This record gives sequence, C-alpha cells and structure tokens, in this order.
Amino acid sequence: MEQAIGKIKSKAGFIIDMDGVIYHGNLLLPGVNEFLAWLESSGKSYLFLTNASERTPKELHEKLKRLGINVGEEHFYTSALATASFLSNQKPNGSAYIIGDAGLIHALYSVGYTINNVNPDYVVVGDTHGYNFEKIELAVNLVLRGARLIGTNPDISGPVENGITPSTKALVAPIEIATGKKAYFVGKPNPLMMRIALRKLGVKREEAIVIGDRMDTDIRCGLESEIDTLLVLSGITAREEIDKFPYRPQFILNGVVDLV
Repeated sequence: MEQAIGKIKSKAGFIIDMDGVIYHGNLLLPGVNEFLAWLESSGKSYLFLTNASERTPKELHEKLKRLGINVGEEHFYTSALATASFLSNQKPNGSAYIIGDAGLIHALYSVGYTINNVNPDYVVVGDTHGYNFEKIELAVNLVLRGARLIGTNPDISGPVENGITPSTKALVAPIEIATGKKAYFVGKPNPLMMRIALRKLGVKREEAIVIGDRMDTDIRCGLESEIDTLLVLSGITAREEIDKFPYRPQFILNGVVDLV
C-alpha cells in the first residue's frame, strides 16, 4: 500500500474525475481538501476531466467554491468542451440541434456553432434535466433527414446524493432505436479526451495518472491511452465489481483520502 501511494504521488500530472472522486452531488468526499492542498503545495499539474456536460468550467469552479474549495477555471475540462472542439474540427462554424444544458450550449457557441432545429449538421445530446418527448421526436426526425448524431459522453448513469441519475447514453438510446443510427460519443473512454488533457497539463503520458471511480470510462480511457490508472471506491464502483471487467486498474484505493 505504502509503495503504491509513493508511486502515485511521484506523478507530475493528475487527471481527476469529479463525480464520485471529489463529490457526490453536493456532498464533498473525505480527504478532498487535503488532497488538493497537497497538489498545490507539491507543484503538481492537475486537471478535473469530467464526462458531465451540463456545467461550464465557471459553474464547476463556483460549485467547488460552495463546497469550500477554490480552484481556478483553467483546471476544469468537460465532455461538452471536447465535443465542441471535435465538431469545430469536423465542420467549422456548423450548426446543431442541442438537447443539453448551459455547459454544452455555451461550449458550442464558443467555437462558432449556431443553434438550428430545422436542418442542422448535427444533433448533439448531453446531460440534461430538460428532456421531454417533443425534443426526442424532433431529434429523431432531424437525424432521419441527415443530421449526424453525437453524444457528449457514453455514461448510462451518474451518482447523486439519493442514488443515480440517467446520463447521456440513456438519453440518446431512444433516438438511436427510433432512427436505427448509432451516436458517436466524444467523452471518456474516447482517447480524444485524454490526449487533450495531456496537452493541457503539459506532461507526457508516463508522467500522468488518471484518477476515477468508473471502470468503464475513467479506467478504460487511461488504459487505452497508456496512462497509469487509479480506481477509487468512493463512487460508482464497488470492489467486488472490478472482476467483472476483463482489465484492471494499476492502483485501487478507497478514495483520495488514502493519498493524504
């Protein structure tokens, strides 16, 4: 255990998931304050890399501030920002019909995309509470007329204080089933997210570690990008579930509390 913690702490760059690692909903997890203080005092590079797409970096900064943690906006990167970057590379200044919240809308606006519910280039779906039958129906017909279907992240669900909440893959599913078209998902475990994170941190993959609570996104993403992985059991994955997967993380801890 001591040896593993030593290896983890020797890394220069930390790519950290948020839900289940830093907080559950509006509940800060144990040891987070001390862990972030250690990152800062040790001069480590770190980036909060989240598949959640509903909030902007500013809103994530404000959320952590409410929980008693002050972290600059430059330390946050979301699947919404990755999706906007991907689409602006694929089709600069295109248009999209968006089923999603402020984080996604703002990210697409910021790369020159316009909102279009008549003949968009893309139908883009992200995490949202503003989800209804009319939006699904419109999305289905736009995809059938040629719009390409994009999901910000392939999570089926995410942790909240009182259980779980459906996430993007669950929201995209009715559109996929009704159209017979498969969505392309940009967020973790898509290695695109990891490559962007390494660039932002300015470290090589050998110098980085991915800290997450999900085997199917965080850990898989790290493994496929050849970055060391630390699974924390403070989120959605229980220890007995690890063996259900055909791969394993390099390190397993109860939470970031074990590092401090």
